[in-house]
Amino acid sequence: MQNFSIGIIGAGNMGLALASGLALRMAPGRIAVSDPHPDKRQRVSDLGISALADNDSVVARADLLVLAVKPQAVRGLCTSIAPTVRDRQVLVISVAAGIRGADIARWLGGAPAVIRAMPNTPALINAGVSVLWANDQATAAQRQAAATVLGAVSEVFWLTDEALMDAATAISGSGPAYFFLMVEALTVAGVALGLPQDLSAALAAGTAAGAGRMVHDHPAEAALLRARVTSPGGTTERAIKSLLGEGFMEMFGRAALAARDRSRELGEQLGAA
Repeated sequence: MQNFSIGIIGAGNMGLALASGLALRMAPGRIAVSDPHPDKRQRVSDLGISALADNDSVVARADLLVLAVKPQAVRGLCTSIAPTVRDRQVLVISVAAGIRGADIARWLGGAPAVIRAMPNTPALINAGVSVLWANDQATAAQRQAAATVLGAVSEVFWLTDEALMDAATAISGSGPAYFFLMVEALTVAGVALGLPQDLSAALAAGTAAGAGRMVHDHPAEAALLRARVTSPGGTTERAIKSLLGEGFMEMFGRAALAARDRSRELGEQLGAA
């Protein structure tokens, strides 16, 4: 990994996931994390990483700064650290859903290099996917640095159109919850068919994990993989026909649309001057 220092503001799930993934790939002394909560700082310290209560102290030692806070907190955070960011010309990466790059740059009081990233919760086990977008101020080297940081816990994909970040949020950012819900639903269905709760949950979870690995290796072939399982006249075919007849595809389309629209709303509401 390149010789740069990384600061992370926020030690919630995503901030901690990034810190722990990076600690396996670079000297922990080059990473610093800030959070106001002592228990979260302790979790960071347990990784051998410097954990601080003061955000400016983290910014002052960082070449690359990750804002791992909730969307509602980004504006106040940016305003408070703006002088230090300007003095050091720090690359800023935001993982907050919906918050637009131009608003982040404005709150930071200038034209800093800003990269938006949308990782998802499987980053907690180094199995996430992240979608990134960079503003015009970000150099090629800074883009590579951002890809290296997010790549510590996820696969990395780039967008050239920032407007599509809301769609990516709907598919991969919120996406794990859809699959968790499907496992819940399969578990409930198994119990209704007479399976013990623990067995039904294990079968549903194991099936999801195995199917996930298969489609991960062949991401463009989901329909083909489904067809291979769906024997004509068999049990799977009848189940799939039932799902499609109930509007399964349209239901997911509506869900993704709702998530995308909420991401846009957050950007508009929280980015208002």
